[in-house]
Amino acid sequence: MEPLSKTQKKRDAEALQVFGEKLLKLPDEQLDAFDLPAEIRDAVKFAKKLRHGALRRQLQYIGTLMRKAEVGPIEEIVARAEASNRRTSAAFKKTEKWRDELLSGNDMLVAEIAGQCPGTDIKKLHELIQKALKEKESNNQAGASKALFRYLNKIQDRS
Repeated sequence: MEPLSKTQKKRDAEALQVFGEKLLKLPDEQLDAFDLPAEIRDAVKFAKKLRHGALRRQLQYIGTLMRKAEVGPIEEIVARAEASNRRTSAAFKKTEKWRDELLSGNDMLVAEIAGQCPGTDIKKLHELIQKALKEKESNNQAGASKALFRYLNKIQDRS
């Protein structure tokens, strides 16, 4: 096996720095939940407080730490976190779409939601829709639309 060229080593180091940037985007709760080496976790948390040049140097340091650590499990952690964030985002968008369609008068959607989400209280759903529609007509932002969204989000999470 040939030794790595200097250029390849630089590419690998840069890839680890980019990977460190992905770690920076994760919330602290997710960082704590995953089995990251403590030194890398602390370096990432510290980097979140830094700006500009200091951040760049800290990312280089994180890349150095990752070269010493086994990267495979860390990549798996980040991939799981990104997939979870995508699912959460997709669920949020779906809930928004449901709310908007219900407020635009799509009555057929209530039955569809009840079919997709067992345990849906249809009476409560109709009440929330009516309150939100009245609020929309009177241009009053009392929060009925938000209450409808929260309820839709809750029943979607249960299913």
